[in-house]
Amino acid sequence: MHPSTVHRVLTRYGLAKLRWLDRPTGRVIRRIESLRCGDLVHVDVKKLGKIPAGGGWRILGRTAGNRNSRNDTSSGVKSKRYHPLHGHHFLHTALDGHSRLAYSELLTDERQDTAAGFWLRANAWFADHGITVRKVLTDNGSCYRSRTFADALGAVEHRRTRPYRPQTNGKVERFHRTLADEWAYARLYTSDAERCQEFPIWLHTYNHHRGHTALGGQPPASRVPNLSGQNS
Repeated sequence: MHPSTVHRVLTRYGLAKLRWLDRPTGRVIRRIESLRCGDLVHVDVKKLGKIPAGGGWRILGRTAGNRNSRNDTSSGVKSKRYHPLHGHHFLHTALDGHSRLAYSELLTDERQDTAAGFWLRANAWFADHGITVRKVLTDNGSCYRSRTFADALGAVEHRRTRPYRPQTNGKVERFHRTLADEWAYARLYTSDAERCQEFPIWLHTYNHHRGHTALGGQPPASRVPNLSGQNS
């Protein structure tokens, strides 16, 4: 059957497009739209494996990637089978639901002190960009349920996703998928340091230059008053 025929049938019966669906469950994502910048900021953590010297398996394939992993002993840490371990980055992200403007850091863990410190820096960054954060949405991870994180939020209202339904925080989940496709695994990086150096460049491009489908092809900065055109 021709793809255009399939499209007409799906449209006729109002069936969901693939981009509207949650990948793991296949369910339609219930979207939360904010009317103003700062009405709701989505916060989440993504665990990202470090790249061994020479490149990882996602780009080179299992054989070459695993060989590089075995040969790179720079971490000084080994598994019970004496294979080198390279560890992970924990990518903490805060994304404004109205503009999709994102603040993100590569950190060493997702403990409560780390999450709280990240939020203080993220909130200050949004304030510097003219955004007053009124509500924050997180999952039910232990770092977000802690008193330390609550103290960091201060007067900002804290909402949590439904248990076992991370798609409720779909905007930041989608950002992390975009980040993986366009930065983390977009090309061959011959070292973890090389990839880390590219991250702030990619993030600036995302915020100020990359068109966003939900924003009519405009970048997130275009929705932030007095910010469009700055830092170009």
